[in-house]
Amino acid sequence: MAETWDEEQLIADGFERVYVELEWYDGPRSGLADIDGKPHYFQGFDYDHADEADEYRVWLVSEAALEWEREQWAIFARWNELSRAGTVGQDSHPGHGGISARYDELDQLLAPHRQAPDDARRLVGELRFDAGARYRAEGLDYWFRWNVRADEAAVDH
Repeated sequence: MAETWDEEQLIADGFERVYVELEWYDGPRSGLADIDGKPHYFQGFDYDHADEADEYRVWLVSEAALEWEREQWAIFARWNELSRAGTVGQDSHPGHGGISARYDELDQLLAPHRQAPDDARRLVGELRFDAGARYRAEGLDYWFRWNVRADEAAVDH
């Protein structure tokens, strides 16, 4: 089990919330998180299984996309609670398509927003976990602290 921190300590250490997870593969690959207090998409960039913090492409989320993402995440979080309780099976996962009309509609609405624009920034994301439930309507149990890549920081100064 990964070490956990309380929310107050995470915030004091500069970590920010993750609201939506779109993909997890040996760590967060894409989703929606605060960066400098504003919601952004993040998408893993050149994942290599190293023990170092991962690099991500990040871009701002529009207000409409933010609402849609949070709504779709809430649908998933409700399903996950039922699944963990054993009242529904994996075959009822809303992401399979044809299960939840609204989830499917949101997928269509969100598809263009989830594509990284050419001017997406590249940041390094350091991960920490809180002690809460893995998936919850308000977000996840992991937080990011975002930093500029070392080679880009050297160029800026």
